[in-house]
Amino acid sequence: MNPPKTPSPSAAQEQHIADTVEREQLKLGNFIRRRVRDPTDADDILQDVFQEFIEACRLPAPIEQASAWLFRVARNRIIDRFRKRKETSLDDIGDSDDEAYRLDLLLPSGDAGPEAAYARQLLLHKLHKALEALPANQRDVFIAHELEGISFKDMAAHSGVPVNTLLARKRYAVLFLRTQLQDFYND
Repeated sequence: MNPPKTPSPSAAQEQHIADTVEREQLKLGNFIRRRVRDPTDADDILQDVFQEFIEACRLPAPIEQASAWLFRVARNRIIDRFRKRKETSLDDIGDSDDEAYRLDLLLPSGDAGPEAAYARQLLLHKLHKALEALPANQRDVFIAHELEGISFKDMAAHSGVPVNTLLARKRYAVLFLRTQLQDFYND
């Protein structure tokens, strides 16, 4: 018995796909690049979105609004990529060559001149003081999740504290840190 053959795309269908890709490529690429720092990752996401679009166009159910569909898929791919990266712990980051994960790259460079080195030193000092000012339970959750990469589920299993309580503690820690560091960022 021969497997059922998928119908080959018509010339009109192929032209519709090509026209849509050509029309949306620049806008969609800019949309992705504004949200994804690494150009290689942005290009990968763009290619993945168009590949998914081509496959979806060849299905029997047509895509009604191609532009909206493309941007929704791109947004979902970006979110998926950030979720995947957030799950990587700092221990794994130290062994990796991927610079996108390094916390020190978020700070002003220490070798970019005396002003940048000073700004880096001030920010690290202010962050350290703000972390010390947090209640111990909030500080522990923040450090475990953000710096050590421990999931809330694992923290709950280890500590016996419900996940929702851990989430609330981290939320309060983030709000507190934002207010403590706001003056630094405004300057």
